[in-house]
Formats: sequence, structure tokens, C-alpha cells
Amino acid sequence: LKGWFGYFKHAYKSTFPSIDGFIRRRLRAMLRKQQKSPGMGKSQVDHKRWPNEYFAQLGLFTMTQARMQASQSR
Repeated sequence: LKGWFGYFKHAYKSTFPSIDGFIRRRLRAMLRKQQKSPGMGKSQVDHKRWPNEYFAQLGLFTMTQARMQASQSR
């Protein structure tokens, strides 16, 4: 993710939140698969079970925050 951000950091800032959301959805789907439950990680139950803060505590790199930090350093 860091490498992708480094290459595309000059893209429109509206691009990054949707990519961050997609990444978290895919991670939730993987967590569901580990628990052997069907689904794609899109339900509200999954979002409550594994909220965005859960991934932040694990250290997931978010492109939205990186974009904000990169624009503040100027």
C-alpha cells in the first residue's frame, strides 16, 4: 500500500477514501473466511465486529491519512 501511494500520491484526493474502504472490505471478507462464515464483508455486522479503528490499531496504512500528512508538510 505504501508503494502504491508513493507512486499515485498526486492523484485526486477523492480517490483515496474509496480505495481505503475497498481494502478494509476485503480484509473483513478474509476475516470472515477464516471463521468459515459466508459473506463478502459488506454487512453492518462485519463493520461492527471489525470497525475501522480495529484496523488502525493493527497499524493498517491508510492512504487518506497519508495524503493529508503529505499535503500538510508543504
